[in-house]
Amino acid sequence: MHSTCIGVALSIFAFLTTGAQTPVASNPLALQILRQSLAALSPNVAVQDVTLSGSAHYIAGSDDETGAAILKATALGDSRIDLNLTSGPRSEVYNLSVSTPGGQWSDQDSTPKPIPYHNLLTEPGWFSPVTAISRRLNSAAFVATYVGAETLDSQNVQHIAVSQPPPAIAKDFQLFQHLTQVDLYIDPSTFLPVALSFNIHPDENELVDIPVEILYSDYRWVNGQQIPFHIQKFLNNTLLLDIQLDSATVNTGVPSTTFGVS
Repeated sequence: MHSTCIGVALSIFAFLTTGAQTPVASNPLALQILRQSLAALSPNVAVQDVTLSGSAHYIAGSDDETGAAILKATALGDSRIDLNLTSGPRSEVYNLSVSTPGGQWSDQDSTPKPIPYHNLLTEPGWFSPVTAISRRLNSAAFVATYVGAETLDSQNVQHIAVSQPPPAIAKDFQLFQHLTQVDLYIDPSTFLPVALSFNIHPDENELVDIPVEILYSDYRWVNGQQIPFHIQKFLNNTLLLDIQLDSATVNTGVPSTTFGVS
């Protein structure tokens, strides 16, 4: 892992060294809704990996570009995004299924830049609700909380918050829980995810929140799975990435080398 990532990782680990915390259990209703959502997304097959292909519209300040997109994610917490835009390629890779998790991104110069540890703690496969939910239901490390019935953009949703408490002891339990929290908004009639949100943070300051919101729509059946073919990513309440899929494949056995981090 890059030295910057190690430094931030150690600073966060310091929060885990003193002060015992009472274990927290998931809310039964929250777990029930997540299971119903996973069953709606993939009723017959456990999804291990997805590969999505389509077009992307990328907007960052005055940078407004279009191009092709390929997105891959696994239920173990790995993901890769490759955009081939007008000005050149952009990529983002997360590898969380190894003992030392890491991530990196690159733009037109193709030079890998590390993603700090505190920005590895939410959801790398934000574009794939089925792997995001599978990962959380299949791990005892996550705690689900039922926030309540809400309205999101005039649509009724069930709001579930999922976070990862420190494994055993913590000096600042609330900070670590906050850094790992992902919020899911699920349609109460179809149980399909409508949105997912979390916070990222500046490289050198995990205490500053930058909100990220993902919107899912245009669900289609692909080999027995429901996959959203329209995905929008908002950064700090501004549209950053608009993806329209052309195709999707599931359980093709994406090799682990796909998610290699230098």
